[in-house]
Formats: sequence, C-alpha cells, structure tokens
Amino acid sequence: MGIQWTGLVGDVGGTNARLALVDPQGHIRHPRSFSSRDYPSLAAVIAEYLQATMGRKRPPRAVIAVAGPVVDGEIEFTNLDWRVSEGDLISEFGFEAVRLINDFAAQAVACPLFDGADLRALGPNLGRGAHDCPIVALGAGTGFGVAALARSPRGDVPISAEGGHAAFAPTDEVEVAVWARLRERYGRVSIERLLSGQGLYDLYVCLAEQAGKAPELADEMAVTKEGLVGDPLAAATLDRFGAILGSVAGDLALTYGARGGVYVSGGIAPRIAERLAAGPFRARFEAKGRLSDYVQTIPTFLVAHPYPAIVGGARLLEQMGRL
Repeated sequence: MGIQWTGLVGDVGGTNARLALVDPQGHIRHPRSFSSRDYPSLAAVIAEYLQATMGRKRPPRAVIAVAGPVVDGEIEFTNLDWRVSEGDLISEFGFEAVRLINDFAAQAVACPLFDGADLRALGPNLGRGAHDCPIVALGAGTGFGVAALARSPRGDVPISAEGGHAAFAPTDEVEVAVWARLRERYGRVSIERLLSGQGLYDLYVCLAEQAGKAPELADEMAVTKEGLVGDPLAAATLDRFGAILGSVAGDLALTYGARGGVYVSGGIAPRIAERLAAGPFRARFEAKGRLSDYVQTIPTFLVAHPYPAIVGGARLLEQMGRL
C-alpha cells in the first residue's frame, strides 16, 4: 500500500509554479517547479503534477499560495491570464477542501518554524522576539510582498496585505530626487516601484543620473552581479536598496507592532545577503525618531529556506486536517 498523502501544497506566481505533496508526518515530498507561462491554467499544472506523482489518485486537500490578493476564495493573476478559484479546483480534482492564500501570508505562517540554517540575523542577536506578539514577513522579487501573523494561545492567524502598494517615503535628498524621477515616469510612487527587480534597476538608473553618468548595466541581474564584485555605482545601488528595505521594514514593524520579529525573504535579499547584513539595513530599520527605542528591541532575520510559502502551506494543511 502506498503513502496516504495528507495533501497538495503549492506556491504559484507569474514566473514559477511550485508544487509538492505532504506526507502524514508533515514532511514535504516530491517538490517540482513549473514555468507558469508554459501552461494555460493552474489546473493544467496541477493535473500534470498529480499524474506524474500519484497517477489517478488524489490527495484529500490542497493549500495553494498565490502571488496576489485572494478575494472570496478567488484570485485573478496580474502577470498571467489565469483566474483561479477554490471551488473550481474542488470541482476539477475532487478535493475535499482547498484554500488559496496570499504567498506572503503563507510565508508568515512558516516563519515560527524556521531555525538554524534557514535563518540569518540581520543586525544584533535579539533572540526570536516576543512569542505572543505579531510577526511580519516581507520581501522583494518581481514585486514587493507583505503579510503579518497574529499569535495567540488559540493559534496563529495570517493577515494578508498589499503593503507593497503603499506610498514610498523618501528619507534624504538622494531619495527625494529618486522619488521625483519615478513620479515623472509612473505617477504615484509606491514601495514596490523601488523594492522589486524593476525597482532595483530603476534605482540604479536614477543614481547614475544623479552622478552624471550613463547607466552601463542592462538589467537588475547585472546590477546585482556587478555590485557584489565591486562596481561602484552598482554597489551603491545595492546599499541604497538595502537602506530603503530597512526603512520600509521598520515602518511595517511599527504598523503591525511586530515585536515577534520581522522576516525578510523574496528573490532579491538572499542573493545580496552579505551586503545586506553589512550595510545600512538595520540602521535604517531602527531610525524611527521617537519610536527608535521600540524598534531596537525587534529582531530582524533573512529567511534562507528556498520554499518558505510551501512550508507555510504544509502547516496550514495540517491545521485544515484538525478542523
């Protein structure tokens, strides 16, 4: 007799769809990544994955983390021509239950489980924070994601948000000039206009203009690569990016009262981990005027686990099984 899988978990965005199965012990098995744009729908991805791993069998439940807001059990992807609903997935695959959840909300659920090699302190070692206070998970990649986790003796509750679309607040003359340049291009300047892959490159271009130089690098990947090996302008861009990330993280810590800790993930931060840890991130996190003493007690971490939303999905799957 084969394994009786507890359920299917997934982390789905505009670029990749990652799926895995969860065994009765809560272990994540058979992870696989798909290129989202190669498929007409999420159902097509799931069908291929389940056929390859289970044949005609189906797990009883599914938790799918998605990059965007879930409204009434449904999401319409911004960067894909996909509309997904919990009801449609139940009908298509015969699941007993399905939960769609924002990807950073799923990451927030996972954060209390991480330890050791899966976490790196950004700043002083302050322990894991107050165990009964909220946690914030945030990160920059294709966009900027934010969510919180409210904690209580009755259980943890994820709080989805679209904080990446809140307004960017510059803190010095350099950032005021960046904000003005981006306002000319985009109109309203949100946090995501800077803290994202495109934002990193736009920041590089703006800093080049301020320095009276032509931007020589082609995209954000080149800025990251050259910044880490010593290109002065690219290195300054990475440091400014880390500073803005720290400032935003501190604002979110204040907003949520996140004395349980702030966890940074996403596609960009792990690639610049050393520079982020050595740069201005923590100083800007703590620079909160009259509330600086408050945020100085809040630990900040870099999440090093490659699939935090999958881990969070597995935890939610276990909670569904108890209901």
